Amino acid sequence: MFFRDIIGQKDVIASLLRQVEEGRVPHAIMFNGPSGCGKLPVALAFARYLLCENPDGHDACGKCRSCMMLSNKYEHPDLHFAFPITRRSGANSVCDEYMGEWRNFITAHPYFSYQSWLDEIKAGNSQAVIYSNESEEILRKLSFKSAMGGYKILIIWLPEKMHEACANKLLKLIEEPMGKTCIMLVTENLEDVLGTIRSRAQLIPMRPIETDVLASVLSKKYGLSNEQSVEIARISNGDFVRCIKNIEVDNDSGFYFDMFVRLMRISYQRNVRDMKEWSEAMAEIGREKQKAFFAYSQHMLRESFMYNFHMNDIIYMSDRERNFAVRFAPFINENNVISIMDKMSLAASQIEANTNAKMVFFDFALQMIVEIAVRGARRE
Repeated sequence: MFFRDIIGQKDVIASLLRQVEEGRVPHAIMFNGPSGCGKLPVALAFARYLLCENPDGHDACGKCRSCMMLSNKYEHPDLHFAFPITRRSGANSVCDEYMGEWRNFITAHPYFSYQSWLDEIKAGNSQAVIYSNESEEILRKLSFKSAMGGYKILIIWLPEKMHEACANKLLKLIEEPMGKTCIMLVTENLEDVLGTIRSRAQLIPMRPIETDVLASVLSKKYGLSNEQSVEIARISNGDFVRCIKNIEVDNDSGFYFDMFVRLMRISYQRNVRDMKEWSEAMAEIGREKQKAFFAYSQHMLRESFMYNFHMNDIIYMSDRERNFAVRFAPFINENNVISIMDKMSLAASQIEANTNAKMVFFDFALQMIVEIAVRGARRE
């Protein structure tokens, strides 16, 4: 990944280059921003720039020994990674067990979602975590002298998934790294990162990618018409990962839509028998997809509520979603929108806590009878 490959984020790139030019590269950087804005690609490009032997002030050269190593699936002796994994060898699982898969994955898909990584490693219902013993591996790797005589770089993807014991063991390293070391942390949930970790890193906030920039990339890369590119970029709300899913008609997204529509219809019909069948089907899809369903449902709820105001510029729905919203939006109003949002958040947290999924989904479905068939039908 080079800076020239980054979609948008010109201000962030300029700031990073300026810090290098002025000789004040932070020892710890925290890239924070929404999904699909390019946080990891920026970290990868910055790592390449710092490791490059002949950078030109705008980007890495692409020709030196370091650049050639990084072009081969990021196999550079001074670039290290930590990322969420599932247990593969009992209690002592470490990221190195997944390193081949990780390097192949980020080389092929520098823009990706947490769920995509879980699918890649076949996590199933397992939670992915950066385990406590990973700190020992990190400390060991960074204790060595730089193999190429320059920077040593550690990229921690999703530090909010770090076991607290692991995070605590890394505090001194992040505050006072060994030698010429730069630690880059890439997070989507800043508030979930241990406070003592956040306070030791320079925050680099990143915004969603501009619609016109996304549209231009979609037109060039996927051969879409200008109208198609603009529409997909707009409903993707600055998220390039979501753009790709919208183009490729992602199966999960279609599944979430179908299950959301089914639930709303049987809730309106007060069909408890079908609710039970729906709950059993949802209980089979795996914990991460169950949480993703509630996130998608909140998206549909918010967009349907906004649809009532006929403000197209701030509505982010596909044609299929919009067609459903024409009929569904009148049932989402000030009487129930906040209550439903809260119930979705509670159900997602119960799934996170490993509560019986059938119970969670059936209880949620029953509550939708009141919210949709009763409160949704009220009018001031």
